[in-house]
Amino acid sequence: MYVRPLIPHDRERIVRLLGQRGIFNEGEIQVALEVIDETLHGPMRKAYQIFCALDRSGTLAGYICFGPVPMTDDSYDLYWIVVDEKFSRKGVGGKLLGFMEEFVTREGARRIYAETSSTPPYEPATSFYEKHGYQVVGVLKDFYRDGDHKMIFMKGVCGRPV
Repeated sequence: MYVRPLIPHDRERIVRLLGQRGIFNEGEIQVALEVIDETLHGPMRKAYQIFCALDRSGTLAGYICFGPVPMTDDSYDLYWIVVDEKFSRKGVGGKLLGFMEEFVTREGARRIYAETSSTPPYEPATSFYEKHGYQVVGVLKDFYRDGDHKMIFMKGVCGRPV
C-alpha cells in the first residue's frame, strides 16, 4: 500500500467509493466532488490536500482530504477519509490518517479536528477516531437534522500542548 497525491484520473474512482456503502447522501457526495474539483483545477486548490492510498496493482483503496482551518495559526480539519469496502479493516484508514498526521506536523500543526454525524451509519467513524487517539471535544445537538448531532473530535499533534 502506498499513498500519493490526487490526480485527475482518481475522480471517477472516488465517486464510486463515495456511493459504495450508501452512507453519504447526494448532497454530501456533491460537496466531496466540489472539493476534489477545486483541488484539481480551482483557484483555491491550496486550501485542500487530497491523497489516495493504492494497493500494489494501483487499485484505489481509499482517500483522505484535509486542510488548514481558516483563521487559525496551527489547526487542521480532516474533511474526508473514505476506504473502499474491499479494503475495510485492513489498515488503509489508519495508514491515511497517519500520513495526514505526519504531513500536518511538518507544517507546524498543533491540532487536528474531525467532524462526523452521531447517527448509526457513522458509528464506525466514531470508533475509528477514538481508536486513533481523537477525543470528542464538542457535540452540536440536532446540527444536521433533528436527532443527528455533529460530533467534533480533536487530536493534538507535534508534541505541543493543546
